[in-house]
Amino acid sequence: MDTNRTGPWLKVLLAGMVGGVLVVAAGAAAMRYTDARPFCSSCHVMQEAAITHKQSPHANLACNACHAPTNLLAKLPFKAKEGFRDFVANVQGQEAPLLAGLETRDVVNANCRACHITTNKDVDSMAAKPYCVDCHRGVAHQKMKPVSARKVADEQ
Repeated sequence: MDTNRTGPWLKVLLAGMVGGVLVVAAGAAAMRYTDARPFCSSCHVMQEAAITHKQSPHANLACNACHAPTNLLAKLPFKAKEGFRDFVANVQGQEAPLLAGLETRDVVNANCRACHITTNKDVDSMAAKPYCVDCHRGVAHQKMKPVSARKVADEQ
C-alpha cells in the first residue's frame, strides 16, 4: 500500500474526528452552562425564581434539571422555544415571575416523578391531583412562604 496516497485522507479523517469531538464537547459545555442557575438568573424575569431556588432543597440541581425534558432530542427545541420566550419577556420589561405554561408544567411533573420514583411508588394519593406541585408547591421555590404570599410558580 502506498502511504503517500492514504496519508492525506487519514489526516483529513483524523482532523474531522478531532473537530467532531471538539464540537460535541463545546455543545455539552454550552448546554450545561445554559441549564444552570447563574445563566438563568442573568435575566431580570428569572431573578426571583433563582433566589428562591437557591434556598430550596433542590438548590444543587440546575434549573433545567426540572424545567426541561431529559431527552436531548426533545430538550433542544423545548429549550430554544422557552429561552426565546424568556428573552422576549426580559427585553419587553415584563415583571417577574414568568409563569410556567402547560407544556412546562407537564415537563416539570414528569421530571419530579422520574427523580422521585422510589419515594412516590407507594403514595396512594398520586392520582388525586394532576401535578406534584398541587401538593408540593413550595419545594423548589419559596418553600418558607405561605401559599397566599408566593409569586413564583403560582398559577394566575
